[in-house]
Amino acid sequence: MPSLIDLRRRIRAVKSTQQITKAMKMIAASRLRKSQDRILNARPFAIQATHVLRDLAARCDPSVHPLLAVREEKTVLVLILTSDKGLCGSFNTNIIKAATQFIVAQGRRKLVLGLVGRKGRDFFQRRGYEPVINRVNVFQHLNLEDARGIADMAAELFVEEKIDAVYLVYNEFKSVLQQRIVTERLLPIAKEEFRADQGAARVDYIYEPDAATLFATLLPGYVRSQIWRALLESAAAENAARMTAMDAATKNATEMIDALTLYMNKVRQAAITREIIEVVSGAQAL
Repeated sequence: MPSLIDLRRRIRAVKSTQQITKAMKMIAASRLRKSQDRILNARPFAIQATHVLRDLAARCDPSVHPLLAVREEKTVLVLILTSDKGLCGSFNTNIIKAATQFIVAQGRRKLVLGLVGRKGRDFFQRRGYEPVINRVNVFQHLNLEDARGIADMAAELFVEEKIDAVYLVYNEFKSVLQQRIVTERLLPIAKEEFRADQGAARVDYIYEPDAATLFATLLPGYVRSQIWRALLESAAAENAARMTAMDAATKNATEMIDALTLYMNKVRQAAITREIIEVVSGAQAL
């Protein structure tokens, strides 16, 4: 049976941990509010840009711009977005598991990885992968330049035909309690399928000044906006997962403190009872 000193020391340790988890929960909640506002502002533009570019890609000649080229996917770049820190529940575990399943499903295709986040980088480097894109500490001060650098590097590899496709694997923010793993193709741009039963006639566009000039501006911007959106989604999902995990940890600490306090009181009561018995027994012996 542990002594009272050991129990008191353990209770103090749990209370210290509880204060840390409670503080981390409050910090995550504050960051979540900012991240949520940013993704809600960026998401409509990114979604609409996707529809417009896919519609344009279905109507134009792929030779207009290299980013529209569709080739056999012999070499695939997989961009995996994870966090730089832990203590966020199953956030990183789920994304790494989904990325691993996607990699296995590629079969004999040659795969190159782009890793954003320390957790994903450490996991895949321990397994012998050498990423062509490696970014850490991005989410501490997330800005558009980070997305620009990653997007431009991926687009350059695609234009130079070093890769034939780019896929994104990240956590999409749905709500505080729910995140969704997304695996989507970024390049080449998927073409919007036209359906005659939609009730609208298919029309063509008039380009000014010309299609090549417009696509030279729109397509790199599209790639940047999609990666920017993925980074914002991942940041918001990470903060939501950390807030939920720290809230659960704080509640578990409270329950542990109550259980240890109850047990300590029983031990103390037993010690007092034993001392009384010893005093009574000594008095009777005298």
